[in-house]
Amino acid sequence: MSIINYANKEIQFKIVYYGPALCGKTTNLSYIHSQVAPENKGDLVSLATAADRTLFFDFLPLNAVVIKGFKTKFQLYTVPGQVIYNITRQLVLRSVDGIVFVADSQWEKMEENIESFKNLEENLTKQNLSLDTVPYVLQYNKRDMPHVAPINYMEYVLNNRKVRVQSFESVASTGQNVFSTLNAISRLLLYKFTKESDLANKRSKTTVLMSTVR
Repeated sequence: MSIINYANKEIQFKIVYYGPALCGKTTNLSYIHSQVAPENKGDLVSLATAADRTLFFDFLPLNAVVIKGFKTKFQLYTVPGQVIYNITRQLVLRSVDGIVFVADSQWEKMEENIESFKNLEENLTKQNLSLDTVPYVLQYNKRDMPHVAPINYMEYVLNNRKVRVQSFESVASTGQNVFSTLNAISRLLLYKFTKESDLANKRSKTTVLMSTVR
């Protein structure tokens, strides 16, 4: 759920990068952090476990969209990929606004991709959320590897819900489509926030009008 900071005139959105172990979640965040100007980003924090880690940082885009006088700020998180850290995944997903599901394009990783996607759905359900209500995009990473699955196959196994979402072919290690992916989920969040905000304002005005009539 987005957080409105009235003191700093900022609206904060939380984006979580989800996916199996070693799919490129950390690489995405590391690349984004390296490209954002120092004055517009926080420190890249790593919470390490025995064999995996969670990263997060926040940043204010150079061309931050202003909504009703508030600048938009984004908090980016990764989840640990290994199943044994599922409790940590659930904690990271709390108050999530949007999700980037990072899939490993290599043939031998397809089963892990599917298991991780199902795990995402299960963990959202535990928080009374679902992919029908939480904006998300797909990133098919490691397209530079020698044995990758065709995009149409990956679309079939990961993007076959009633409403298909945007997907991106990427090579996070070089930055290919890393920001395209981030921009896509950011736009979805801003659209949803603006739509819900306008609806809330209309309801508020209707309530005031009815009170006046009475």
